[in-house]
Amino acid sequence: MNVFQRLKVPVHHTWGNHEFYNFSRDYLTNSKLNTKFLEDQIEHHPETVPTGSFYAYHFVPFPKFRFILLDSYDLSVLGVDQSSPKYQQCLKMLKEHNPNMELNSPQGLSEPQFVQFNGGFSQEQLNWLNEVLTFSDTNQEKVVIVSHLPIYPEASDSVCLAWNYRDALAVIWSHECVVCFFAGHTHDGGYSEDPFGVHHINVEGVIETAPDSQAFGTIYVYPDKMMLKGSGRVTDRIMNYRKEKPFPLLV
Repeated sequence: MNVFQRLKVPVHHTWGNHEFYNFSRDYLTNSKLNTKFLEDQIEHHPETVPTGSFYAYHFVPFPKFRFILLDSYDLSVLGVDQSSPKYQQCLKMLKEHNPNMELNSPQGLSEPQFVQFNGGFSQEQLNWLNEVLTFSDTNQEKVVIVSHLPIYPEASDSVCLAWNYRDALAVIWSHECVVCFFAGHTHDGGYSEDPFGVHHINVEGVIETAPDSQAFGTIYVYPDKMMLKGSGRVTDRIMNYRKEKPFPLLV
């Protein structure tokens, strides 16, 4: 945190399983890792203000370009008081999909993402996301979404996906504005462009990076594309914006 404070630009933090291994959600909410104070609000559109207990918000660093931070552990057994209804609800959901004694094991699962070190998005958060994307569509904004957990199978190990990644994809694919989805979690990274022209980038994790290497990158934004200039393990990428989106696929 001391190093971050030396920067002259805002720093936005997302929360993942490693935060919740060490801190409770209540602790994080009251810590400097909560950067929700940096959010932008859309005048006359109260439906775009998050009202739930999830940690998510959006901001506009320059006109016509919106970033959305999602809480992919909104549904989770990590960092939650075990006596709370939310914990019991999430544990029930997890055990319905994972009968293993060791809930971090995907062994034998038809949906291997249902492990304890993952989480998911509440319907309340997905409804909020839909409202923000509707506004961005109407105002011809481009949107980048950031989440600790990835949601697109072609860009990730299936064990590392959000529990209800299909629900998140369904919301995103019903809009024109999303150009890129950044995630972490997989440690080894990953990339794929989905059929709707959304670039899914899982950034390589510093947690498994050799001491003599690096794992970070800089994004350069242009009217027609974004460019990722990686350092160390992070791969350089060019993400062109698709000019037209296909009709939604029924799956």
